[in-house]
Amino acid sequence: MSLLSGVNSPDDLKKLSIEEIETLAGELREDLIEVVNRNGGHLASPLGVVELTLALHYVYEVGPGKDQLIWDVGHQCYAHKLLTGRRDIFPQLRKKNGISGYPKISESEYDCFGTGHSSTSISAAAGMAAAWKQQGLDNHVVAVIGDGAMTAGMAFEAMSHAGHLGLDMLVILNDNEMSISPNVGALSNYFSRLITASPYKRAKEDVGSFVKKLIGEEMTRHVQHIERQVKGMITPGTLFQELGFNYIGPVDGHDLPLMIECLTNLRSMHGPLLLHCVTEKGKGLKAAEEDPLKYHGVSPAAVKAIDEEGDALPSKEEQKQKPKAKSFTDAFVEGMIEAAERDERVVGITAAMPTGTGLSKLEEVYPERFFDVGICEQHAVTFAAGLATQGLKPVAAIYSTFLQRGYDQLIHDVAIQKLPVVFAIDRAGLVGEDSPTQNGTFDISFLRCVPDLVVTAPRDDVDTKLMLHWALQQDGPVAFRYARGSAPTIGAEDNRDVTRGEMLREGDDATFLCVGPVAAAALEAAEALAAEGLSVGVADARFIKPLDGALLDKLIDRPIITVEENTLDGGFGSAVIEYFQLRDRLRDLRIHRVGVPDVFSEQATRGEQLAEHDLHAEGLARRAKAFLLAGSEAAQV
Repeated sequence: MSLLSGVNSPDDLKKLSIEEIETLAGELREDLIEVVNRNGGHLASPLGVVELTLALHYVYEVGPGKDQLIWDVGHQCYAHKLLTGRRDIFPQLRKKNGISGYPKISESEYDCFGTGHSSTSISAAAGMAAAWKQQGLDNHVVAVIGDGAMTAGMAFEAMSHAGHLGLDMLVILNDNEMSISPNVGALSNYFSRLITASPYKRAKEDVGSFVKKLIGEEMTRHVQHIERQVKGMITPGTLFQELGFNYIGPVDGHDLPLMIECLTNLRSMHGPLLLHCVTEKGKGLKAAEEDPLKYHGVSPAAVKAIDEEGDALPSKEEQKQKPKAKSFTDAFVEGMIEAAERDERVVGITAAMPTGTGLSKLEEVYPERFFDVGICEQHAVTFAAGLATQGLKPVAAIYSTFLQRGYDQLIHDVAIQKLPVVFAIDRAGLVGEDSPTQNGTFDISFLRCVPDLVVTAPRDDVDTKLMLHWALQQDGPVAFRYARGSAPTIGAEDNRDVTRGEMLREGDDATFLCVGPVAAAALEAAEALAAEGLSVGVADARFIKPLDGALLDKLIDRPIITVEENTLDGGFGSAVIEYFQLRDRLRDLRIHRVGVPDVFSEQATRGEQLAEHDLHAEGLARRAKAFLLAGSEAAQV
């Protein structure tokens, strides 16, 4: 019987010896590799924090009303889930009605804060610590933040505030990029033990009190300044010390006895603390190389190529499937390289997602015209604005869900100044298993209300490239959104005019008015309805803002069914209603909207999500038939 089978909560872990916990680490890695290989998900990061996770749960009393543990970015939490009562359901990781790939408050009492996006943990931890201070509670909070997440400004804003308040909290910097030589590592481990040990802490406190009495407050501050300088000479934590954090490290995050010793000492220390913990991303995958059958062929090379930027690995079934067509991302980057070949002013910007956005291919061809700013979407947008002021043609390729973090900059730094920045919004719509935090179902609503911003959506690979090239010729900002997944060509390839909408199929009884790749499902639905005697046309609007008025005016004489992969609230269908309302033609309009309702769509496959919201052919046909048979003359929304 495995040790893991006997661990149903952190209390069970505390009953094990250190040797047994080290054995348990291997069992956790086996489960992680097996499930992620089958279901897809993140692998390298969770494998790197196994010992750290075990040490945290061994030392702290994690749970409701007790100590709190926050993971940042959240996909580091897989081992945490296995140790906190979710072992039996872990095989349903990222599946519909299964467990999330991120921490989730509604899923477990051990998940105190959801972290699907990065760099939020220190702010949340500071809030918890401040609340406990007001309430007179002696709980502990630990924020585990990766070195990539630490690049975001929000992390440093939170540290500055927490340091100013002097809050009792621990930040663990999980550094899986830095390597420590054996000698430096041994010296660092020694100093970390020394600094966190009780005699040192007591001596420091006693001497501090004595010095303060002897030489007064002013001189004490000078002595403390000298102490920070001396400590900065032997550790790389000067920046954190200046932010008000007591820096310890770096320490080997895979040395379980050392981690338990350091965390035990840190738990009794007060004030803002930062433990610099060095780990190896993908720890344990060497065993998979030596025994591929046991680990189902998980490739460390594949993990490095995909998992390093936060994108999930594909499931085993997805790996078997051969793509039927190029993806929207593929079409976008092909268009980028073509545009860059023609115009040396074209540059690409990504916020830590070069592979996910496809811009890594641009980097291979034009490295000097590629910028990866790290997990800093706000900076990415304003950086693009700065480039545009000097005559360059920046394209900021950002996932829809992450563009939410740069919304203020989009309005203030780009749109108000009417700067020609192109926003290539990847993963717009439903994204599948990493939902709900990664869904891109709000961008139509939050973009179309921005003055002077043009918003479009290509339906396929051909449109994607043409729209990019058109956008780069405009004098103001343009955003074009495209979905995750394949982009098969829909309709004729030649002689396309992407500056206006297009009728893809004529119909006498009604028209599906679509935006984006849902046009494919609408065409299939129209074909099925024709077999039942209903003549339903299909139109691709292409433009969300401004709408193609000529197309809409042509369609009003028959019922309209708008179709969008976005929330219905303030979305494309709402824009169509507003168009006719402004022209006092609502009395002539009969309309039905299909899209994502007012919900956060939970994890499932992308196909399952589309079906849940009737955005597949069968659902569209059913909705259209019910709408037409209802026979109402009034506008239906």
